[in-house]
Amino acid sequence: MNNTATSDAEGRTVLAFDGDCGFCQAAVRQIQLRTNPRTAAVAWQMLPPELTEPHLERLDREVLLLDGDRVRAGGVAALAGLLASSPARAYRGVGRFLRLPLIRPAANLIYRWVARNRHRMPGGTAACAVPRPHN
Repeated sequence: MNNTATSDAEGRTVLAFDGDCGFCQAAVRQIQLRTNPRTAAVAWQMLPPELTEPHLERLDREVLLLDGDRVRAGGVAALAGLLASSPARAYRGVGRFLRLPLIRPAANLIYRWVARNRHRMPGGTAACAVPRPHN
């Protein structure tokens, strides 16, 4: 277990992303480099199981903003939360913009499309494919 990931998760909010997905890793890394968010971004596979086990199905499909083992937001709302934690006013503004009632539905559609197709995105591999729901 990575001690840094464990300490990041204890007592503060973290963005949990799929560490097995090359596209997800690259996207989160680019966001971190550009925005310098105060919220840590950690591969969910590196977090303590007690924080992630209740949310495994969602974690396979979307990023989650976790506060301990509680989900604060998922998908585009989680990314908006990450952006909102940036010290840069412009990125905080983008985070607020993504939460606007008229923008949120379109942002959610785009997020879901990207998530379903992340294995086709730059850096994506077959391992990035979102599992099909169990019927």
